[in-house]
Amino acid sequence: MKLLKLFLLLLAAVLVLGSCASWGAVTAEEYFALGMAFFDLGRFEEAERWLNRARMRSRTMTASEYNLGRIAFETGRFEDAAMYFESILRRDPNNVLALQAAAFTRIRTGEIERASELYERLLALVPESADDGYNHALVLYAMERYEEAERVLLNNAIALLDNNDVMLLHARIKRRLGNPEAIDTFARWLANNAADQRVRHEFAQLLESRNHYARALEEYRTVLAALTAASVDPSRAEVRFAVARLLLTVDPERAEGITELTEAIEDGFDDFDIVEALLDDERISDSNRDRIRTIVADGRRAAQAEAETERDEDDTYADEDYVYDWFNEAE
Repeated sequence: MKLLKLFLLLLAAVLVLGSCASWGAVTAEEYFALGMAFFDLGRFEEAERWLNRARMRSRTMTASEYNLGRIAFETGRFEDAAMYFESILRRDPNNVLALQAAAFTRIRTGEIERASELYERLLALVPESADDGYNHALVLYAMERYEEAERVLLNNAIALLDNNDVMLLHARIKRRLGNPEAIDTFARWLANNAADQRVRHEFAQLLESRNHYARALEEYRTVLAALTAASVDPSRAEVRFAVARLLLTVDPERAEGITELTEAIEDGFDDFDIVEALLDDERISDSNRDRIRTIVADGRRAAQAEAETERDEDDTYADEDYVYDWFNEAE
């Protein structure tokens, strides 16, 4: 039904265009209608062609530029999209749709300060917009302006009650601000999103930083149990090292910390600078210090041997390529 409707719309536009063209009087509205018919069909190249023609006429300039920006955004040309949206804003600074689109596009181009400026203008016009408030807070968070980010979120407090994205952002902001309420906010979020191990890993790190060691260990182990060898963010090695670090520092008399550290390295943890930094922690027992030194030395030797092996293999392949090339040239 939808395809039939779009086909009839396109057919009508073509017929009107052909009729008017025979009289030499194609209007901007007809160019625009044809462009939007192609847009609805997802045929962006043809849509751009007709919208650019409509753009030349003042009556359809703003609508055409806006939709040209949408096409550029959909096709990944974010700089072009921003150019169209900001062109509208130069003529009409209070155009809410163009402000929304320009601000969101500037996030995609990585110009977060520009995005923040646009969101400030937008929220001055529509302060009740929870979605735009969330986006602005997200931009401020990326700029590490945490107090401002929280202030923007709290201006949209109703959304905090049932919006997962807003609640998670608020939890992260509270964590950055050192607010102890971050723990409760993360816990509420995880109550409805228990399978998200990345956020649970964040939560465990927060608990550890606030000295809730037993609870942090429990969360780390929950994450570890859910991860596979292919997991990346976080990886099993990363989480297992966190467990080892926690045990080595808060329960140094038990051998379990060294066991976890050894297994973390077996899982692929290879940042021996971080492992060696454990020696600076006064809570590490003397016996564990000796074991850590041995683990670091063994790990670095193994890494060096592996690097030398790879280098020898590369040299061998280079020699084989040289002989092959020489032989071919000789023939």
